[in-house]
Amino acid sequence: MIYVVGIGPRRDDMTLRAMEIIKEAEVVIGYGSYLKQISDLIEGKEVIARGMGQEVERVETAIIKSQEGKKVALVSSGDPGIYGMANVLYQVRGKYQDVEVEVVPGVTAATYTAALLGAPLHDFAVISLSDILTPLSEIKRKVKKASEADLIIVFYNPRGKRRTRPLEVAYKILIDIRKPETPVGVVRTGENGPEVTVTTLKELSLEDVDMSTTLLVGNTFTYVQDGKLVTPRGYAIPYSIHPLALEFYEKYLSGEGVEGSNLSCEYYPCHQHPQNCTFCYCPFYPCGDSSTGGRWIKEKQVWSCEACKWIHQDQTVECIQGKLGKVLQNIGDLADKKKELLKLRRECVFTTK
Repeated sequence: MIYVVGIGPRRDDMTLRAMEIIKEAEVVIGYGSYLKQISDLIEGKEVIARGMGQEVERVETAIIKSQEGKKVALVSSGDPGIYGMANVLYQVRGKYQDVEVEVVPGVTAATYTAALLGAPLHDFAVISLSDILTPLSEIKRKVKKASEADLIIVFYNPRGKRRTRPLEVAYKILIDIRKPETPVGVVRTGENGPEVTVTTLKELSLEDVDMSTTLLVGNTFTYVQDGKLVTPRGYAIPYSIHPLALEFYEKYLSGEGVEGSNLSCEYYPCHQHPQNCTFCYCPFYPCGDSSTGGRWIKEKQVWSCEACKWIHQDQTVECIQGKLGKVLQNIGDLADKKKELLKLRRECVFTTK
């Protein structure tokens, strides 16, 4: 029996299942540095270490030992099914008969990195920038499609000492498609623990990235809050609707609202000139989403739209008005259909921000 065991990014992050399997194994096979991480678990066992580039040899050795009746643990960093040994084993296993395999999952770099950065993951893609086995054209295609789809992107194996071209190409694609202020998280694994940096796509230094680094590139909705990356999922936050907002939308629904810049308003401009005042009171309030500039005033627990200019842009108003009527048909829908309203907001943020 061969167990392909993911040992996570470091010893402290191993799962209990992974520990149990390794303790029970008679033979443990893996890359030397991975085996050092679990030295306390493999004392007294047959340990076979192989170097980088010898993945197929590791698999062949594991199969031979298994056919001898040994219980084998083939260890892989992170998760063995994500750029790990599970893929290699199953590819080679096809030429053998009666090889039993069980994959024991582990914490992969994407979720480990995300946990250190805050809560940046929503829908996301994981892309390896290693072109040792993958043509650069394939990497370019994947990065382009993931960027256009507005997926959060986690990059593995971003840059080696002599392998710099894939990261340079990926960065050019990103900077052409995504906004320069897109948040980026950089997690570098060092001897003294992980080094965590939050920056932007524009300010990202490629020279500081190496094979020990995992990059996480946010999407349209990702923002920085207290030094952490957050990508909101769109939950509706319970909140009472202000009486002035109710009065405003009663007029709006009856066709008495003001479109465009309300120059006769004594408070104009609330934000900046020119300003579209069609939605003087935001139909999504409170969105609880800082990606457009809003924030919580913590001492009062009040959502502030002071820094949000998005709702007062012409293209935003055009997008919202095109579909708002299908959701907001009476004043009660401001509360009763908040989820649908927030979905409309996400749709318009993506197309206008």
